[in-house]
Amino acid sequence: MKDLETAILPVLDMSCAVCANNVENTVKSLPGVEEASVNFAANTLSVTYHPSRITPQGMKEAVQAAGYDLVVEAEDPTAVQEEMERTRYARLRRNTIGAWALSIPLAVLGMVFMHVPGVNWIMMALALGIMLLFGRSFYVSGVRHALRGSANMDTLVALSTSIAFLFSLFNTVYPQFWYDRGLEPHVYYEASGVIIAFVLLGKLLEERAKNSTSSAIRGLMGLQPKTARRVIDGVEEEVAISLLRVGDRVSVRPGEQIPVDGLVERGGSFVDESMLSGEPIPVEKTPGDKVLAGTINQKGAFTMEATGVGSATVLSQIVRMVQEAQGSKAPVQRIVDKISRIFVPVVVGLSLLTFIVWISVGGSDYFSFALLSAVSVLVIACPCALGLATPTALMVGIGKGAEHHILIKDAFALENLREVDTVVLDKTGTLTEGVPVVTDALWMTEPSEERMSILYTAEKRSEHPLASAILSWMEDRHVTEEIDADQFESVTGRGIQLRYKEDMYWVGSKGFLESFGAAVPADKSRTVDTWEESGKSVVYYGVGPEVLAAIAIADRLKPTSKEAVAVMQGMGIEVHLLTGDGRRTAETVAQSLGIRHYRSEVLPGDKESYIRELQSSGKKVAMVGDGINDSQALARADVSVAMGKGTDIAMDVAMVTLITSDLMLLPDAIRLSRRTVHSIHQNLFWAFIYNLIGIPLAAGALFPVNGLMLNPMMASAAMAFSSVSVVLNSLRLKWTRL
Repeated sequence: MKDLETAILPVLDMSCAVCANNVENTVKSLPGVEEASVNFAANTLSVTYHPSRITPQGMKEAVQAAGYDLVVEAEDPTAVQEEMERTRYARLRRNTIGAWALSIPLAVLGMVFMHVPGVNWIMMALALGIMLLFGRSFYVSGVRHALRGSANMDTLVALSTSIAFLFSLFNTVYPQFWYDRGLEPHVYYEASGVIIAFVLLGKLLEERAKNSTSSAIRGLMGLQPKTARRVIDGVEEEVAISLLRVGDRVSVRPGEQIPVDGLVERGGSFVDESMLSGEPIPVEKTPGDKVLAGTINQKGAFTMEATGVGSATVLSQIVRMVQEAQGSKAPVQRIVDKISRIFVPVVVGLSLLTFIVWISVGGSDYFSFALLSAVSVLVIACPCALGLATPTALMVGIGKGAEHHILIKDAFALENLREVDTVVLDKTGTLTEGVPVVTDALWMTEPSEERMSILYTAEKRSEHPLASAILSWMEDRHVTEEIDADQFESVTGRGIQLRYKEDMYWVGSKGFLESFGAAVPADKSRTVDTWEESGKSVVYYGVGPEVLAAIAIADRLKPTSKEAVAVMQGMGIEVHLLTGDGRRTAETVAQSLGIRHYRSEVLPGDKESYIRELQSSGKKVAMVGDGINDSQALARADVSVAMGKGTDIAMDVAMVTLITSDLMLLPDAIRLSRRTVHSIHQNLFWAFIYNLIGIPLAAGALFPVNGLMLNPMMASAAMAFSSVSVVLNSLRLKWTRL
């Protein structure tokens, strides 16, 4: 059993940010749980745990004991959550309509016909109907949390409406109490009813807006087919995707989505992979080629063998990565979490203090005013606005990135990316196509078949990107025979060497050549210099101190590389180039792209040291690479960016992955980061300001100055608007051009 597992589980029955904190703290306190994070906007729990010590079912039981629920048993928890959320939304919509249907006549009676005999009893019936029929969930939740010694937004709604109703009921049943003291008994049934109506309306609008923030992830999940045609003994049968296993044969017809990852076994076609790769031109697939789930088959038909099913498909991994990123917390969220934990008790305390202060100031004459002010404080305080400020912006920002082929690992990466002022670029595969080809070869002496085979053997075992170019070039010349080398060693960043018949052969860079004391003959060096001046990479082949050949390899620059560099420089970002190629090659590439800072013949350790130097001078550095030799530098950088067509290890280390390998996505990612974090800061500012201004206003702070008193109904409307405004502000990111 694996030592650690990570799961994303849907959470049910949360009503505010305080609920999210309660669930998160409940799960965090369980033995065997390493890390837990609840996203209130997405209603999900991201948890890392030891499966040998605790199971999702154990977490579910603990969460249920805290008054909430988790979806863990279902084969497709997300589908179950969506179905339950649809049911909840329909119920919320019915309750909202019902509450307003009774609240409107209740408000009219309370404001226009308040002196009609018996009207108080009619208003009481209407208010009681709203509270019991349409607002019952507030009281059930409030009592349930009170019994567990906790509180949430439902507690504030239940307290405020109950106080207003009970005070009004007392005045209806026993008005003489106030008449005996020379005071007019007032009722506030309309406040109880309209508060619930406004809160329900706010929740309804909030749910609709929250659903829009997760449209990107639903779009990705919608790319996954639901069924496939499994082939058994030549017979096709349509089955659910969940029933497919690795090794199954699957038939794919023209125009269909490919159901799982696999290898083409028979037949062939062209496949549209633009949804994953961003490349608009369909890719030809023949037997032995890999195909990916969610991509669209064109005109041909083929049979494939499943190699990745369920959560193991590339599409599922992308969906999971986006979900985890959306569920992560930005560093600023820690402050919000701390405030949310104490928010409700503090508000209840302020409400009580408001009542005491006004009673102390005005005595019994101010009782009604004191009570209404206390109720307004309970109603206007909104933990939801604070709780939604960060996650909604993150969900929209990270989702928008995924739609544009930018995968951001977590909120920390998103927040760091906006601070980047220096970008360090690897050359091969990042600025260039990454598919180098041999353009020239210069042999110092006529090559023998044996020495050609030694070179072929060395390159066959090499992991360097240029090795494939030399292999293709040699195979075109029908050199495919390997020799049995006695010793083989790869010298990272320099080249490879092997021993054959007591001689040490080597293939590598100019620095590697010099380490053997070898040199290109004077009559040949001018040709090699010309290659380097034109930007070509030169690989040297020799034995001991003798150079046998020099091979020129060209890797074309990507069409968008120059534009991407110019755009980043226009954004005030300093661009650097690092390459293992020679000085002249590096200089030529740098000049053609307009890069002023570059360094050649660097080893993996040199790349890390270079980034460390930049960081020590106060730079915030993003490293962009695609190979194993970049992983060390990627790990050192403040933000690591991998090109999607690079190696798995580079993408594992990276905080950001550009799926299409188009460098123009990098400035897009930086702009997205800046706008998303700006949106978070806007949301938090307005959420804090709203509470800082709203609570004193509700408490009657301006009453002594200009007689302004905030009616509880207006307070409830303001509270509903605050949450909706935060979500709508986050949604602006969806329509922002990168």
